[in-house]
Amino acid sequence: MTACLPTTERLEQDLRAAGHAVTPPLLTAAECAGLRALFDQPDLFRKTVDMGRHAYGSGLYRYFDYPLPEPVARLRSALYAELAPVAGRMAADLRRPRAYPPDLEGYLAECHAAGQRRATPLMLSYGPGDYNRLHQDLYGAEHFPLQAVIGLNKPGGDYEGGEFLLMENRPRQQSIGTAVAIPQGAAVIFPVAERPAPGARGYVKAAMRHGVSRVRSGNRLTLGLIFHDATK
Repeated sequence: MTACLPTTERLEQDLRAAGHAVTPPLLTAAECAGLRALFDQPDLFRKTVDMGRHAYGSGLYRYFDYPLPEPVARLRSALYAELAPVAGRMAADLRRPRAYPPDLEGYLAECHAAGQRRATPLMLSYGPGDYNRLHQDLYGAEHFPLQAVIGLNKPGGDYEGGEFLLMENRPRQQSIGTAVAIPQGAAVIFPVAERPAPGARGYVKAAMRHGVSRVRSGNRLTLGLIFHDATK
């Protein structure tokens, strides 16, 4: 990574205020190009999904296999270490206390003990007209409550449209949506399935889903970093 991550406190402030946080660029344009090139190396991946065939949207995504490419593994470990204490406090606010291991290796050991052993980091490719329906990335009973997507192209330059979408649903309230243009090399961090939102008497559970709006032109590639492993 070319830049230091924001402090844990800053990430948590943004997550609590807006339901997501956007980091400064963590990768240079050259590092982004190197990651984009991985998409065309099929031996690195365990599975390719055509979103149109499954009514997930339109476009392709590919799950990496273990061992992960070094830059992917490094980013995943560094982000997890910053987010683990935030995830623990979020769990406490939802009245489900949980202490997460301070390093990714410790957390993956818990996933593997639960039968979740397949790698979940992935690359997603969108061309003109492609999009991703709102969803949650849950791959088993064990899941880490935060995840990240890193933009590998320049919005407004390499592609138009393709905003990252978040939809939040709070009890007895109408839904609220947010659209984020992810800067090249930066990460958007967001809840996998739910977050604590301030209510009249403490925190309430807000359900979260995410997706991608239609790409109007150009090509959009992103790196998705999910911290829990999958059963299949």
